Amino acid sequence: MIKRTLTINGVEKSVITKPDTSLADVLREQLRITSVKVGCGTGQCGGCSVIMDGKVIRSCITKMKRVKDGTSIITLEGIGTPNNLHPIQLAWIANGGAQCGFCTPGFIVSTMALLESNLSPTREEVRDWFQKHKNVCRCTGYKPLVDSVMDAAKLMRGEITEDDLRFKIPEDGRIWGTKYPRPSAIAKVTGTCDFGADLGIKMPSDTLRLALVQAEVSHANILSIDTSEAEKMDGVFKVVTHKDVVGKNRITGLITFPSNLGDGWERPILCDDKIFQYGDAIAVVCADTEEHAKEAAKKVKVEIEQLPEYMNAYAAMAEDALEIHPGTPNVYFTQKIVKGEETAPVFDKADVVIEDDFYVGRQPHMPIEPDVGFAYYDENEDMIISSKSIGIHLHQAMIAPGIGIDPDKLKLTANPAGGTFGYKFSPTMEALLGVACMATKRPVFLNYTWYQQQTYTGKRSPFFMNVKFAADKEGKLLGMESDWTVDHGPYSEFGDLLTLRGAQFIGAGYDIANIRGEGRTVCTNHAWGSAFRGYGAPQSVFASEVLMDELAEKLNIDPLEIRYKNAYRKGCTTPTGQEPDVFCIPELIDTMRPEYAEAKKSAAARSTDEVKCGVGLALAVYAAGLDGPDSAESCVELNEDNTVTMFSSWGEHGQGADMGTLGTAHEALRPLNLAPNDIKLVMNDMRTTPNAGPAGGSRSQVVVGQSVKAACEALLDAMRKSDGTFRTYEEMKAENIPFKYSGTWTAPCTDCDENGQGNPFPCFMYGFFMAETDVEIKTGKTTVTKMTMVADVGVVNNKLVVDGQLYGGLAQGIGLALSEEYEDIKKHSNMKGAGIPYIKDIPDNINLIYVETPRPNGPFGASGCGEIPLASPHAAIINAIYNACGVRITKLPAKPEKVLAALNAKK
Repeated sequence: MIKRTLTINGVEKSVITKPDTSLADVLREQLRITSVKVGCGTGQCGGCSVIMDGKVIRSCITKMKRVKDGTSIITLEGIGTPNNLHPIQLAWIANGGAQCGFCTPGFIVSTMALLESNLSPTREEVRDWFQKHKNVCRCTGYKPLVDSVMDAAKLMRGEITEDDLRFKIPEDGRIWGTKYPRPSAIAKVTGTCDFGADLGIKMPSDTLRLALVQAEVSHANILSIDTSEAEKMDGVFKVVTHKDVVGKNRITGLITFPSNLGDGWERPILCDDKIFQYGDAIAVVCADTEEHAKEAAKKVKVEIEQLPEYMNAYAAMAEDALEIHPGTPNVYFTQKIVKGEETAPVFDKADVVIEDDFYVGRQPHMPIEPDVGFAYYDENEDMIISSKSIGIHLHQAMIAPGIGIDPDKLKLTANPAGGTFGYKFSPTMEALLGVACMATKRPVFLNYTWYQQQTYTGKRSPFFMNVKFAADKEGKLLGMESDWTVDHGPYSEFGDLLTLRGAQFIGAGYDIANIRGEGRTVCTNHAWGSAFRGYGAPQSVFASEVLMDELAEKLNIDPLEIRYKNAYRKGCTTPTGQEPDVFCIPELIDTMRPEYAEAKKSAAARSTDEVKCGVGLALAVYAAGLDGPDSAESCVELNEDNTVTMFSSWGEHGQGADMGTLGTAHEALRPLNLAPNDIKLVMNDMRTTPNAGPAGGSRSQVVVGQSVKAACEALLDAMRKSDGTFRTYEEMKAENIPFKYSGTWTAPCTDCDENGQGNPFPCFMYGFFMAETDVEIKTGKTTVTKMTMVADVGVVNNKLVVDGQLYGGLAQGIGLALSEEYEDIKKHSNMKGAGIPYIKDIPDNINLIYVETPRPNGPFGASGCGEIPLASPHAAIINAIYNACGVRITKLPAKPEKVLAALNAKK
């Protein structure tokens, strides 16, 4: 052990620790300074940044033996507090710099060091600084962070005042459509927001720390599991295996369609007979410390019989392939799309036919915060599981039978989430926490390493696609044929619904009268498929949008004009035969025209023999809502002081559920003239908040928002007097009128049939993307220099939140296009290896343009917004690469070596 006396945020502290303990662990575990966040744990994300003796360092990789006695350390707690915000924190709030907020402390600390050394940085110097110090954000697309630094510098130089940055409520009191800061902003910029790992540190002293024993092969029979040696290790309380699970030991996938040949019970909580994928959980070690638990986990012996590993759909579909789940074929669901007349005669008579094959791969979500959660029994003997769940009621239904607990005795709550981007639509560690808590009768806490985050949690399911267009010589689309194969990994949950998305969104946005196609869901041994932002659209739309460019080239028509010619107009229907909610696409395209003309001029002027510059376009349509009569419930209560409390299970990925709820409720309650602070939020706790459904498919603002609106209107009706004024709490009490009201809303929709035809969605979102790229001819490296998006997401609830969603989605689209994948398990199980975009990989020049067409089914005209920015920016980038250098990459990602190979082949 070593002793160090450190000056932390100006206060002298003495610590005794092991030499190889990280500074981050000392700050967090021993000193309870929880603004220091450990994300990757390997120095790749900057979440743990602190200032040590005047320099930014990553504390997760700084061993205490390297920290000298007397060292000065500054964390976020030493920069500003909720009651005394630093200019950097004020600027972060004003610009929406904190979305999920997990990376925010590291960025603000890093910014502090930058501005202490250079109070007048350029935007590029700010970007260079964050690149140098490896500060990574997965939510914001970085531009709002640079905006925040520039405003903070202006404030610190005295060029603006704090009043210039603070939000001012308009005279009419309305915050709908403004940049009102999200309620969690102050907590996030001051590091006082407790994420899951922070809450875990503060659990009772008898809390058991958990460590997983994971599979190190992708397919095997389990012959034996020997825990005897592990159980003898220091501090071990119990090693939990499948034998300790009282219930079915399976997570139900809640099969969506009767034609699905799987039963939805494929995913084990703890593997018993088989291993289905690398990273499957085999045992859970429960010990007094995390260190003891991890050491004991190494001693669990698993004897296996290796089986063939089917690591992609085609391998699993081979004639000699074993059934991964015996009794269920590897191709377990098929979805057709049948619209209009038979396509064969249409293609025979068409002036032009174009066809190509496409692949969009296994994109990892890569939140900076790994999966984390804890479980305990409360005073009512209910089991409480607290995690990053974005569907607490859904997850209760999915895990209760497997754990073996009465659903009424299982309550889920949601921690503040350091980003999920959809992977938490599926339960991940919740069932593991449940069986460990049940087996030990003790509070339990589990925090994945980032390696476990990659190897255990789901990924975007790859699509292999063939798409074929028929058109006349003017470029009018006459028909489409499609074939798509979904590699969904070993577990069927939501795989059928995902495969349906191919029918719904390949060719979406265009008037195509005649469509025939078929998709299939395939069980493989690679990472299981979970929801990821865009859910099926980034795969589906990529194929049709790149093919539209190929058609335009074949007919010598400008890519913008061929899209304009075929865009939805009155009388058109979607691929499912549904009439779009609004017909705004021609306006989006017209809005882009001047931007497109300028971009083409710029590309021509900038291109050289060494670097070719190009411009690419892509259109996208996505739905806001889950299929069919999707519904939600919310509650509102009038308080004794005449404020109100909203009770909502609007799931929080980090996207701004708090602001979505507040903005919608405040708009609905405007007759009461409430200040925003008069609306209290109780969010995502099954003990108090009703079932609003999961936060997926951009449904929340529409479906949950409508339930919030309905609840508020019910309260207003109860409070309203005959003269049109409103009762106070005391008057309600005197008249014995209830104070609490529920609101429900169900989408006026129908499910799609076996041919993919139906009226499945209440609202849609529309986006038109333009990418400007530079391609280095010698290396194949592609740089996106500018992204422009013209978006119609209905009437905007909150500008900061929606801007943030679009910026962040575009950044993830750039990653999908150029760098991100999870194919090689060893190579891609860390942030850098998986291709996470750092700030210099994302352009600072991102232009968002809004067209706000009110939605008939959206609350106050709003639609969703989260999915659309990732639906097809990658297609625009691929089209821009072709425009620049004449090579078309149809299988993502377009890494430099792939582009270079195509350039060499072209020669």
